[in-house]
Amino acid sequence: MDKSIKRYSEAFKRFVVREYEAGTASIGQLRAQYGIGGNSTIQGWIRTYGRAGLRHQVLRIQTPEEADQRQVLRREVQRLREALAQTLLDKLAAEQCLALYQEAFGTELAKKNGATSSKPSTTPPTSKDTQ
Repeated sequence: MDKSIKRYSEAFKRFVVREYEAGTASIGQLRAQYGIGGNSTIQGWIRTYGRAGLRHQVLRIQTPEEADQRQVLRREVQRLREALAQTLLDKLAAEQCLALYQEAFGTELAKKNGATSSKPSTTPPTSKDTQ
């Protein structure tokens, strides 16, 4: 039986460790990407060549009430995002209607308080406007 033994250069090992430390890939992804055998090969390289050692997985320990509260807050954030998106669509639609009205009738709509649009008027003032 002919079994080949892979030997990796120090430069290659350091390259793989840099990729791992940069967070671009997990150990499993690096093994698959570079065809590295052995479950602990890269872990050994990290211990030898790495600056910070193995990355650790963050475990969140919380009560069931805290987990429920997080879900409630996530749903609320999603609802608010959808409401904001709808408001923006309504605003755009109203602005488009106003633009079409001004184009068709050549006049600006007055706001309820008597002020005009924030855009400068293209129509000359009337005698009523100067009083």
